[in-house]
Amino acid sequence: MFQPHDHAYMARALEIAARGIYTTQPNPRVGCVIERNGVVVGEGFHRKAGGPHAEVLALAAAGERASGATVYVTLEPCAHHGRTPPCADALIAAGVARVVVAAEDPFDQVNGRGMARLRDAGIEVACGLMRAEARELNAGFFSRIERGRSFVRVKLAMSIDGRTALASGESKWITSEAAREDVQRWRARSSAILTGSGTVLADNPRLTARLPGDREGVPPTRVVLDASLRTQADAHVLDGQAPTIVMHAVDADAGDSRFARVECIPVPASNGNLDLAWVLELLAERDCNELHVEAGATLCGALFAQGLVDELLLYIAPVLLGDGARPLMALPALDTMAGRWQLGIVDHAMVGSDIRLRLRPAR
Repeated sequence: MFQPHDHAYMARALEIAARGIYTTQPNPRVGCVIERNGVVVGEGFHRKAGGPHAEVLALAAAGERASGATVYVTLEPCAHHGRTPPCADALIAAGVARVVVAAEDPFDQVNGRGMARLRDAGIEVACGLMRAEARELNAGFFSRIERGRSFVRVKLAMSIDGRTALASGESKWITSEAAREDVQRWRARSSAILTGSGTVLADNPRLTARLPGDREGVPPTRVVLDASLRTQADAHVLDGQAPTIVMHAVDADAGDSRFARVECIPVPASNGNLDLAWVLELLAERDCNELHVEAGATLCGALFAQGLVDELLLYIAPVLLGDGARPLMALPALDTMAGRWQLGIVDHAMVGSDIRLRLRPAR
């Protein structure tokens, strides 16, 4: 069905789609390549929500050369009027001969309609080329649309003996500067950054994404889980410098001046704690694709134990902190090895002097 040159052009479409990794929120990252007679005549990628889609930009670059050409696009062309007209109609008007799609768009207003419209116009359509890669690029978008919750990535840093901080709570810095810079890029690609009140009290983090150079991005929303509203008045997360949500227990009073510049949302309880699944569903309703978590052992452990973690971003530093230091996650004790949590390695890399692992729970 697909030829070697099809793979090459789709790989290029995925490569340019990734250029929008910091800017398209809440839209998916999409790339498009137009080829005619073995020559690329147009390329485009979606840059920003509300702006032209990848297909429209590629068609503009190709001009009249789009007629009779093959289009490679990483996500099914849209078939509805949103903030922009349907891309399927633009492809039909341009007279393209063939459209190769990497992944179907599960969004209700598209979901097969884009490809059906192209076929009805007499255009050859093929779907599924490099589907896994296209879905991986937009794991958060697919999670939000298909599962109704954000894709949850938990970031943790530990010593080689599995500790995250000294017994006193001191943790600056376990990892290298290069690793901390790398974390900024993972923050920046996320829709929101979540932490707990314990981390806010202990570290007073800013939870902003600080990218090097002039990279433009959509500021992630800061989300603080603070059941009893312990967050201090001088906390950076209350400074109004980025969109912020403080989620608290239903019976907590969020009416004081500390929270004047942030949004406060009561969260129902589950087993005496804030309902974490409810939190993820609410964030998805607010167009949160990827949720980046930087929190302590208790909150990270609760997310993991409840099966709500999709990916673990783990930095391992070549240091030892000793038996008295704090553990990676607070998890229930196991009776047998058969009950252990199994993880699969997605990738690994050296970042400065540290090892970065991306791991996913075996479902």
